[in-house]
Amino acid sequence: MFSKFTSILQHAVEALAPSLPLQEDFVYHWKAITHYYIETSDDKAPVTDTNIPSHLEQMLDILIQEENERESGETGPCMEYLLHHKILETLYTLGKADCPPGMKQQVLSFYTKLLGRIRQPLLPHINVHRPVQKLIRLCGEVLTAPTENEEIQFLCIVCAKLKQDPYLVNFFLENKSKAGASGSSIPVRESIWGKLKEPSASSASDTGQTELTGEPGAATNNETESTEQAAEEPASVNTLNIPSQSETAAEESASVNTLHIPSQNEPAANCPNQDYNLVNSLLNLTRSPDGRIVVKACEGLMLLVSLPEPAAAKCLTENTALCELLTERLTVFYKALPQSMDPLDIETVESVNWGLDAYSGKEDTTAFPGKRALISFLSWLDYCDQLIKEAQKTAAVTLARYVRERFFVSVMEPQLMQTSEIGILTSTALLNRLIRQVTSEALLQETIYFILGEQREPETLAGINSYPLRHRLIEHCDHLSDEISIMTLRMFEHLLQKPSEHIIYNLVLRNLEERNYTEYKPPCQEDKDVVENGQIAGAIDLEEDPLFTDLSPGNRLSADWLSASPPQTPDHTKSDGKTEVHKIVNSFLCLVPDEAKSSYHVEGTGYDTYLRDAHRQFREFCAFCTRWEWPGTPKTFEKCRLDAAFFEGHFLKVLFDRMGRILDQPYDVNLQVTSVLSKLSMFPHPHIHEYLLDPYINLAPGCRSLFSVIVRVVGDLMLRIQRIPDFTPKLLQVRKRLLGLDPEDAVIDHSTLLEGVIVLEEFCKELAAIAFVKFHASTTP
Repeated sequence: MFSKFTSILQHAVEALAPSLPLQEDFVYHWKAITHYYIETSDDKAPVTDTNIPSHLEQMLDILIQEENERESGETGPCMEYLLHHKILETLYTLGKADCPPGMKQQVLSFYTKLLGRIRQPLLPHINVHRPVQKLIRLCGEVLTAPTENEEIQFLCIVCAKLKQDPYLVNFFLENKSKAGASGSSIPVRESIWGKLKEPSASSASDTGQTELTGEPGAATNNETESTEQAAEEPASVNTLNIPSQSETAAEESASVNTLHIPSQNEPAANCPNQDYNLVNSLLNLTRSPDGRIVVKACEGLMLLVSLPEPAAAKCLTENTALCELLTERLTVFYKALPQSMDPLDIETVESVNWGLDAYSGKEDTTAFPGKRALISFLSWLDYCDQLIKEAQKTAAVTLARYVRERFFVSVMEPQLMQTSEIGILTSTALLNRLIRQVTSEALLQETIYFILGEQREPETLAGINSYPLRHRLIEHCDHLSDEISIMTLRMFEHLLQKPSEHIIYNLVLRNLEERNYTEYKPPCQEDKDVVENGQIAGAIDLEEDPLFTDLSPGNRLSADWLSASPPQTPDHTKSDGKTEVHKIVNSFLCLVPDEAKSSYHVEGTGYDTYLRDAHRQFREFCAFCTRWEWPGTPKTFEKCRLDAAFFEGHFLKVLFDRMGRILDQPYDVNLQVTSVLSKLSMFPHPHIHEYLLDPYINLAPGCRSLFSVIVRVVGDLMLRIQRIPDFTPKLLQVRKRLLGLDPEDAVIDHSTLLEGVIVLEEFCKELAAIAFVKFHASTTP
C-alpha cells in the first residue's frame, strides 16, 4: 500500500517538476531502478508493488521521443547510454533471477517494445543481440509459466526483425560447446550486484562493429571463465561482490565469442555443431496447452524457415527438433483417428486452415464420430504443408523428405497395405484427402514418390511389383469391394490433377515413349493411291464397317462442327501424325449402335454438352503441363525402338480390364473408371493422344488401345442386346431414372447392363469432345 502511494506521489512530482534534458531524465529513471536493488533488502515483494515498471515505461518513452526528434538512422545520447552501459545485459540478469518476483515479465515486455517501436536497427549491436540471445534461452523453459504470453511476443518480434534483415540470423547461431559455457550459473545476487556496477567512462562506445569477429583465443578465455565461475563459492546475499575491470572485460570477450559469427572466408554452413535457440524456444512453446501461444509459436517458426540464409536453413533442419515436431504431431493426430470412418465424411469435411482449429462439436449440426480428431489432423497437415511451402529451398526438401520417411512410410504405409477392408477404405480415403490438401512443391513431390516410387524406366509385366505400395494401390482399383475400388480410383484421379510430371510419366508415359504399341509399315506407291472416299487403300472406314452400317443423321457431326475441322484431304493422316479430327470424332460418336443409344430421346444430353467442360479442363491441364516442355508431335518411328515388347503398364492394364467389364459393373464404378480415363486423355502429350484418342493407329500384334477395348465391348453388347426383350424402352426408362425424371420404385431387369450401356454412350461422347478440343487447341495460334 505504501509503495503504491509512493508511486503516485512520484508521478505527481515528475509532472510538476521542470522538464530535464532527455538524457538526464533517462539516466534518472535507470538509476532509480538500480537504487532499488541497492537500498531494498526485501526482494520477495512483487515487482508490481514497486516503481520499476513505471521507470521502464518512462525509459522506453524517452527513447521513442528521442528517435522521433532526430534524423532517420541517427543514434541519440539516450540510446548511446543504453548501449554503452549494457543496460539490456543488466535487465537480462534481473529477469533471469526474477528479482523481484515478476521482473522476468517486465524485462520481456521491455525488450519486446524496444525492438518493436524503435525504427533504427538495434540487433546488429553486440550489446543488443547478445542479451537478446540470452533472453531467448530463458523462453519456453517452463510450460504454462505466467510469462508465456510475454515470451511468445518477444520471440515473435525477434523473428519479425530477422525477416526484415535475414543476415542477422547469423548472430543467433551458437556453437554448442560454447553455449553451455555462456549460460553457466553464478550466484544470482552476485550477478545482479556485478551488473549494476557501471562500466568506466574510458570504455569505447559500443556499436557492435568492432567485436563481431573474435580473437582466436576467445574460446579458451570463455572456457577459463566458466571454470573460474563454477569454482566460486556462493556469496552471502548481503555481500556486494563487484568484479574488477579485468574480470568484466574477460566476461564480455567470452560472451561475444560465444556467438559464432562466420567470416566471409568461412561460411557458417560449414559448422555442424550449432544451436539455434530461437527455434528451440519456439518449439518448446508449441507444446503449450494454450492454443493461442501454439499458433503464435507456429507463426514464428514459419518466419524462421523462410529466411534465405543457408547456414540458418542447415542448422534448422539438422540441429533442431523441428523435423521431429512435424512428424510426431502428424503421427499422434493420425493415430487418434477412429479405425473406421465413412469415406464421405473424410472427403466432405470442410476445408481446414491450421491457425483456425476452433471446432465446437456442440454447435456442429454435421458432426460425426471422429470429426474433431480429423480436423486436428488436417489442421496440422495444413501447417506442415504451408511451412514447407514457405521454407528456404534446401530446408523445404529436407523437411518434406523427413515427413515422407517418418510419417508416410512409417505410419501410413502399413495402414494402406493391410488386408482389412474397413482399414483399407479409411486409410485410402485419408490418403485421398491428403493429396487434395497438399500444395507445397517439395511435400507434393515426396507424397508422389511415396505413392508411386521414383522409377522412370518402362514397366514389364514381370516387374510390376517392384514398388509394393504402388502395386497394391493399383490392384485396389480392381478390388472385390466396389467401395475400395471407387475410393482408390478417386485417389488416382485427384493425383493426376496435381502439377507434377512424374505422376503421368510414372503411370503412363514411360511405357509409351518408344511408340512400340504401333506397327510401322513404310509407305509404298500403292498406299499413296487415293480412293474415292478420300482415304488411303487399306484404311479402316468405320462407316462401312458391318458394326456401323445403321447410322442416322443425328449421329454425325453437324456442319457447324465440321466447319471447324480441316478440309478433307486425300491422305488419311496429316504430316504431323494427327488423324483428321472429324474422322476421330465421328468414330467415337458412331461407336455405340443406334439401338443402344438413348440420349437423343432426352433433351440436353447431346455431344455438344461435353465441349464446354472439355475445353475448361483441357485449359487447366495445359496450364501446368506447359513447363514440362513436351513435344508437339510424336517421336519419329526412325528414333523409336519398335522391336521392344510393349506393355501398357500396370495402371492402364487395370483400367482397360475394368473398361472391358463396363457392362457387368455397378454404375458408380463405371463412372469412376471412365472419369480417370478421360483425365488421362486430357494430357497434351502426342503419345497419350495417339494411344488413347486415335482410332486409326495400326496397333502392333497383341496390343490394345482404349478404342480397341471399347470396340470389343460394343461387339459383346450387340450380341447381348438380342437376348433382352424391349431393350430400347428399358434403356430409356433407366436413363430417366438416373436423371431423376422417373421414380425408382419400378424394378427393371438387366439394370446393371443397361446402366453400363448408358455410361458407355456418354463416355464415347466425352472422348469425342476431348479429341475435338485438343485438336482445335493445337491448330489455334
